[in-house]
Amino acid sequence: MAAADRPTDTAPAALRVLTYNIHKGFSGFDGRFVLHAIREALRGVGPDLVFLQEIHGEHAGHRRRLRDWPEESQFEFLADRLWPHYAYGKNAIYQAGHHGNAILSRYPFRAWENFNLSALRHASRSVLHGVVGTPGGVLHVMCVHLDVLGPERRRQLGVLAELISTRIGPDEPLIVAGDFNDWRGRGHRLLTHELGLREAFGERQGRCARTFPAWLPLLRLDRIYYRGLEAIDSRRLDERHWRRLSDHAPLLATFVPQAAAPGR
Repeated sequence: MAAADRPTDTAPAALRVLTYNIHKGFSGFDGRFVLHAIREALRGVGPDLVFLQEIHGEHAGHRRRLRDWPEESQFEFLADRLWPHYAYGKNAIYQAGHHGNAILSRYPFRAWENFNLSALRHASRSVLHGVVGTPGGVLHVMCVHLDVLGPERRRQLGVLAELISTRIGPDEPLIVAGDFNDWRGRGHRLLTHELGLREAFGERQGRCARTFPAWLPLLRLDRIYYRGLEAIDSRRLDERHWRRLSDHAPLLATFVPQAAAPGR
C-alpha cells in the first residue's frame, strides 16, 4: 500500500455518502427551477461523496430561458468549493444538451469511466465508475440510474453485475449508489445474493428506504449498496425543505473501514 493510501492519525475514519436523483434541478412538487436551493441543502449536510442522478451537463434551452441558470455545468455548480473533485457521465444526449450521473468528492479520483448500460436509444442509461483515494484507502464508487421498464432494467442489472465481477476485486471496498427503479426488489436480490453486496438501509433498518415521491414516499427506488466497509448509520433526508426540491428523497449513510467498525 502506498503511503498516500494509508489512514492517518488525524484523518476521520468515517465516510459520509449521499445519493440523490435531483430531477434535473427542477422541483418535483411544482416544476420550479431549484438548483440553487439544492446546492444549499447539500452544503448543509456536507457529505464526503455525493452520487447524483438526472443532472444536466448542458441544456441550451434552459440556459436561454432561465435567468438563474448557472454558467457552468450543473455538477460543477453543485460541487463549488466543498467538493473539489468530480466526475460526470452522460446518460442521454439530445439536441439541446445532455444529462446523466455525477459523483462529487472531497477526495481525488485516481480514475473514472462511464459505461453504457442501455440497448435502447430513446432511454440511454449508464453507470459511472470511479476510483477515489480516501483517507481510509482506495475506494471504488459506482453511480447508477436504471430503467423504469422491467425487462430492460433486468438486462442492465446483468451488465452492472458483470462490470463489478470483472473490474473490481472481491476484496476491494466498493459503494454502488443511485436510483435503481427496483420497486419490486428483484434487482436487490441479485446484488445481495450473487454479488455479496449489502444495502445500508437494509442492514441498519431491516428494509430499503422508501424514497419516491419525496412528499409522500411509497416506493423503494434509491439505494446505497456496499462491500468491504461497515455501515454505522443510515437515514432518509425528509425534512420539509427536501420534500419541495426533487421528486426523490435523498439518502445518507455513514461508513467506516471494516477494521474500525464497533465490536471489531
